[in-house]
Amino acid sequence: MARDAKIKKVVLAYSGGLDTSVILKWLQTTYGCEVVTFTADLGQGEELEPARKKAQMLGVKQIFIEDLREEFVRDFVFPMFRANALYEGQYLLGTSIARPLIAQKQIAIAEKVGADAVCHGATGKGNDQVRFELTYYALKPDIKVIAPWREWDLTSRTRLIEFAEQHQIPIAKDKRGEAPFSVDANLLHSSSEGKILEDPWVEADEIVYQRTIAPETAPDKATTIEVEFVRGDAVAINGKTLSPAALLTKLNEFGKANGIGRLDLVENRFVGMKSRGVYETPGGTILLAAHRGIESITLDRGAMHLKDDLMPRYAELIYYGFWFSPAREMLQALIDKSLENVTGTVRIKLYKGNVTVIGRKSPNSLYSLKHVTFEDDQGAYNQRDAAGFIKLNALRLRLAAVARQAKKKKG
Repeated sequence: MARDAKIKKVVLAYSGGLDTSVILKWLQTTYGCEVVTFTADLGQGEELEPARKKAQMLGVKQIFIEDLREEFVRDFVFPMFRANALYEGQYLLGTSIARPLIAQKQIAIAEKVGADAVCHGATGKGNDQVRFELTYYALKPDIKVIAPWREWDLTSRTRLIEFAEQHQIPIAKDKRGEAPFSVDANLLHSSSEGKILEDPWVEADEIVYQRTIAPETAPDKATTIEVEFVRGDAVAINGKTLSPAALLTKLNEFGKANGIGRLDLVENRFVGMKSRGVYETPGGTILLAAHRGIESITLDRGAMHLKDDLMPRYAELIYYGFWFSPAREMLQALIDKSLENVTGTVRIKLYKGNVTVIGRKSPNSLYSLKHVTFEDDQGAYNQRDAAGFIKLNALRLRLAAVARQAKKKKG
């Protein structure tokens, strides 16, 4: 029996895997509605045609599959990296930044096909349900949202498989057993969570890592590359201009080969609990170091420090799912303004998991050898001026010390 007789058509974020295939059939049987599937290629490295075939087999008439790799990097990843965003000082937000794009496309498809609801496969314990739904409501406030994991009684993998078998949904042999951990991947990163990773004291097994070789087995010789930036965005590697997605793909290759970008993190989820995740962001780790390298010679001190002050708030907004919020858009405008002169080239050394900036140059450089040299600066900087500068800055400290001394005498 349908939960909501008013729902006639729903757009499902569909991967073709066991969970979303069960969701597809569950929507048909529970809501009695037409299901439209949307599958996004964000560079997860999986063949998408099987998802189309499985959707067709389950009776879906409107199937949308889109290659979003360039849009993902150009309009979501690069703007985020302009902010040097790190959640809780470490996480490069690979899953967080993908959700608003998927949800945005779902809403666009819903409007195109006249659907009155959208559906995602995120669980009721995680962050993704929030990220999807905040985006849905920000873009289409009257949309109906179906979140099966908060509604159904299929609360275990055994129950999911039983439902699939009951409704003749094909299950790959390697999906019948209990998965050792869950994986989410896109062009920016891979994320592994759950099962064998739930104990934060136990080191992650090497089988968890898919995007990088172990730093211990990386080459004994360093790899040196040059990354070129224009207005804060990377545009070329070693002199070769590349599209955003192609550039990140190339950085991923360098990162993988040198064991770069692994992170074992216990983080604070938006919903309140702590979780342990193992992340691999090879290209993103290189990109962040390179971006900070070019900023170091092109950004004014005040602008750089203000960006650093705002970065945790910006990262938190993305992690929580507020990409399409006035606060994030306001911060983005400020960040983008600060990067107007962040153009130039950074030289990076990659070695056994380490990323080191070893050179930087820019036509807009604020670095003045004339002022910082230990040799004769020929009058460029009068060192005697520092005395007055220090005394003015020390005034409040001296006044406080005088007050303390007076209090001590009275006591």
